[in-house]
Amino acid sequence: MKEENYNKWREFGPSSLSVNNRKTIYLLILVLLTGGISAYLNMPRESFPEVQIPEIYVNIPYPGNSPEIIEDKIIKPFEKELNTIKGVEKINSTAIQDFGVVMVEFNFEISPKEAKRLVEDALKDARSNKSFTQDLPVEPTIQEMDVNEFPIININLSGNYPVSFLKKNAEKIKNEIESLPEINSVDIRGVQEKKLKVEIRKYDAEAKQVSFSDVEGAIQSENTTIGAGNIKLDGIDHFVIIEGKYTNYNDLRNLVVKHEDAKNIYLWEVADVSFGDADTSSYARQNSSPVVMLDVKKRAGANIIKAIDKIKVLLTAFKKKTLPNDIEVTFTNDQSNQIRSQISNLENSIIFGVLLVVGVLLFFLGFRNALFVGIAIPLSMFISFLLLNLAGVSLNIMVLFSLVLALGMLVDNGIVVVENVYRLMANGMNSFEATKKGVGEIAWPIIASTATTLAAFVPLALWPGIMGEFMQYLPITLMIVLGSSLFVALIINPVLIAVLMKVHASILSKKRIWVFFCVFSFLGCCCYLIPIIWLGNLLVVIGLFIVVFNFFLNPLTLRFQDKTLPWLEKNYQRLLTYLLIGTRPIKLLFATFGILLFSFVLVGFFPPKVLFFPDNQPNYLNVFVELPVGTNIKQTNKQTSKIKAEIDKVLTSPLMELNGQSYRSVYDVHKTKTSNGTTKIDTIYFVESIIEQVGKGTSDPMEGPSFGETPNKSRITISFCEFSHRKGLNTSTVKKKIEAALNNKFHADVKIIVDKEKNGPPQEPPVNIEIFGSENYSDLILEAVKIKEYLDTNKIKGLQKLKLSVELNKAEIKLLLDREYAKRSGLSTGQIASTIRTALFGKDVSTYSEGEDNFDINIRFNKNDRSSLESILNQSIMFMNNRGQKLKIPISAVVKEIDIVHKNDAIKRLNLDNLITIFSGVKEGYNENEVVELIKQKMKAYKLTKPGKGFVNKGLSFRFTGKIKEQNKEMAFLSSALLIAVFLILLILVTQFNSFSTPFIILFSVVLSLSGVFLGIVIARNDFVIIMTMIGIISLAGIVVNNAIVLVDYTNLLRKRKRKQLNLIQTNQLPIEEVKKAIILGGKRRLRPVLLTAITTVLGLLPLATGLNINFVTLFTRFDPQLFFGGDNVIFFGPMSLTIIYGLTFATFLTLVVVPIMYFLIYKFKLWVYQLFGFTLRSNI
Repeated sequence: MKEENYNKWREFGPSSLSVNNRKTIYLLILVLLTGGISAYLNMPRESFPEVQIPEIYVNIPYPGNSPEIIEDKIIKPFEKELNTIKGVEKINSTAIQDFGVVMVEFNFEISPKEAKRLVEDALKDARSNKSFTQDLPVEPTIQEMDVNEFPIININLSGNYPVSFLKKNAEKIKNEIESLPEINSVDIRGVQEKKLKVEIRKYDAEAKQVSFSDVEGAIQSENTTIGAGNIKLDGIDHFVIIEGKYTNYNDLRNLVVKHEDAKNIYLWEVADVSFGDADTSSYARQNSSPVVMLDVKKRAGANIIKAIDKIKVLLTAFKKKTLPNDIEVTFTNDQSNQIRSQISNLENSIIFGVLLVVGVLLFFLGFRNALFVGIAIPLSMFISFLLLNLAGVSLNIMVLFSLVLALGMLVDNGIVVVENVYRLMANGMNSFEATKKGVGEIAWPIIASTATTLAAFVPLALWPGIMGEFMQYLPITLMIVLGSSLFVALIINPVLIAVLMKVHASILSKKRIWVFFCVFSFLGCCCYLIPIIWLGNLLVVIGLFIVVFNFFLNPLTLRFQDKTLPWLEKNYQRLLTYLLIGTRPIKLLFATFGILLFSFVLVGFFPPKVLFFPDNQPNYLNVFVELPVGTNIKQTNKQTSKIKAEIDKVLTSPLMELNGQSYRSVYDVHKTKTSNGTTKIDTIYFVESIIEQVGKGTSDPMEGPSFGETPNKSRITISFCEFSHRKGLNTSTVKKKIEAALNNKFHADVKIIVDKEKNGPPQEPPVNIEIFGSENYSDLILEAVKIKEYLDTNKIKGLQKLKLSVELNKAEIKLLLDREYAKRSGLSTGQIASTIRTALFGKDVSTYSEGEDNFDINIRFNKNDRSSLESILNQSIMFMNNRGQKLKIPISAVVKEIDIVHKNDAIKRLNLDNLITIFSGVKEGYNENEVVELIKQKMKAYKLTKPGKGFVNKGLSFRFTGKIKEQNKEMAFLSSALLIAVFLILLILVTQFNSFSTPFIILFSVVLSLSGVFLGIVIARNDFVIIMTMIGIISLAGIVVNNAIVLVDYTNLLRKRKRKQLNLIQTNQLPIEEVKKAIILGGKRRLRPVLLTAITTVLGLLPLATGLNINFVTLFTRFDPQLFFGGDNVIFFGPMSLTIIYGLTFATFLTLVVVPIMYFLIYKFKLWVYQLFGFTLRSNI
């Protein structure tokens, strides 16, 4: 008797509606494909998602004041107001000489614009308070943290020309680039600003009684253009202008600065006037040659790749028209290369995964059915692109990896639908009836299985903090694409199946096969002549595929379906029959628990290396150099050149493993087809460039924002080529060698740190010890120094260089004034400070123009006078008192005491408390967690030492924060997310099955997958990467239950059918033997979809897990697959891919055995309990 005779068939309304309205669905497919392709092409490309971080920076200048005064009069009152704002996570304050900076971090529920408004209101309220200084000479600036402030590319100009000539061309390029709609701004670096310098000779000025004020007033009153009104001449109005602006700076020498005793005193008599570079604040070199550098910053939401491509086209045209041939234009820090490479590799991983998945479907389902299932992949992806683009999401590696992860799962629903409809058609139903009833039979189970998968990702979409802002694109994209696949399986696939599916596939005759081959080959040859090479290659490949498939693959697939699959099903049926006899189910269950226990014990005995984030091979290295505070920029520049020379030795030394070549000489050849059909050959060196920057803007980002010129710091950046061109060379090895070469080579005062770029969200240093507990900042500094010295003497392996968050030993000259005498003399502290500041640093008093360029006119002492403390103190302040008397008082007359001290350069505060931090990175090859654990042990021992006891007695405390704190926080969230995911899955399963025992059986597969993960990690000696591995485990929770759902649901359906066939009433139970038969038959009929869903998911992830990269574009355009293993994407996403592969592979094979056994045992146990306690039997136990 056929199944339909004893079962009331159910249909799924939306699917039946789509089958009945097929033309509407055809139109919908066309719209979705067109919209999806358009969205994909127009989505902005970037490496990581562009995240708006609600951090606000407030800069408050207060010239002439020490960090202590700024802390007391600015920072503390402002912090009190900020502390009243809801949503503030952290208040980080820094007081330095002349400046106060406050960083306010909000939770992500508050937008950056709203956060900025709240901070502005708080500052307004603070300034209205009397405890806040009331004499700010400059208005504070409030800025949001903008990720677009980081350059997307550096353009370097170099050549045997004056810097001024290079700068003029750089400014022209800047104007051209800023006209592009994608570009926000362009900054020019490595060029000193020009100034018109008026350097006063102290003794000449004093002899003629000329003061700074006299010079300033004279320049301002004479170097000006004034409109004097209108005059009518011959009936026409003319505007009268008095032109006073100097057009030649030499004319300024003859400026009358003072007229006294009927005699003019000219500027040349008291000062030297020159036009030239301002004081050097930075140096820039590329490969040891000076360069003028342009930093290009994009607008928010702009497509980086499109922006940089436009810049390069623009510069090519500009160079041909304007630049001399011997000016070299080079690009560094080109983000488009990395983004293009990462996105291309992920896109190729998707294509490769699709081919593998469709290949497996071909063997299991046959060519036609494989196409029905495979159609879900492009359709689901294009629907996802359409929705993501509408939501304003960019095409970044998080989105693309989500598609790779979903690749195998996209076909899961389609497999179940096609397989079920095909079975009914084979039983004699027509295609339309089989489609409606076949989809109706499994619609709710696949909705439930999709819902359980989505439920696993819901907690990840609610991930808080900056890590969540970066990672949320993964669960959101997955939920969109899996939802799209469900829509395709239940709405679009039924239409295609009903119209096109056949039980017996038609076989092409040999003649037709060769006709098709010839037609496609002919069309391909025609495309070669046009030439459209890629299309020609594609058509030829299609022609070859028709031949290969029909003569070789099709017989193999038919053999696999007719013999191999039935053999698998038969043997699986025998295995289940064997295992369901006697006590074997219980023994098997105990064996399973034994395997679980063994996997957990194995992890304990062979613990994997624990990482917070994947440990990437760097694309570039930063060598941060720091000399003692007070070192002038020329000395820093000289020392930087010496360090660069040591780095050059590492990079230019012949290496055995490179057959005598060096890192600098190794190169790869890259061929590209030009528009005219010729081949362009590029030489790509392993080390692309070495950039040296000295002075301003070279601080280590780990130290936080830097202020001022930083003449004692420099940075050397070593950039490497893309991973695919490295010929197997490991950039981490280069980092190790540079660290070794620089270790102990220079004086102990020279601090050198070799660091690499960080992937993913911003992270704090791995070693970060915060010391707090005193309002006296000197106490904190004293104890921090003791702790640093203690840790330094212990020589902890793997530690880079411990540093303090404030600079010590900053030389400072304190002048203590005799206020009474100064007051009697008519002098104020402000006058004295202003005079000294003008003498030393100068004062911009006006502007001088040359063409369209404006330059500051700066007055100060000449070099000899400003370099002498005696000269500065002996200068006289000339002024007129309130009686109209001219006075001339030396500064030394009002200085009571001169004290030269060494002190800290700043005061740091966190959440209203004083704080000092000891921090460090970790050397290449060492585990951050292990290094921090060693330091924790040393700090426990420190408490028992005499200095440590003194530390405790002072009431001070320390805590470990930084990356380790963040790691613990994220681990706690991910652990709770796993529990929430399991609970949501349980809720859905209980709702679907109206049972507790069935969900328990299904969820046991999640536990089995964990065992597979741990065994895989330990056996393969992989790292346990907290972020990526945990996301993989959470993903597994949603993936592995699908197979168990399909298995259990179909077994329940067979039980119901058998009950109806036997006409059993509600309180009668099926005999145990009938339940066994249902379990065995359910397992046999669902073996194919279970294996398929697991294999397709694993194969979809295989390219990323193994690191196999094939460039399908170059493969089709010039038969060059550019095959290589590894890359940034593999390092970043490999741990997650491997986690899912280990867990799913292990769980699938155990699920096929353990789930039926548990189903049987629980059924028997429930039956025994009901009979023992005399409960009324129900049909659904």
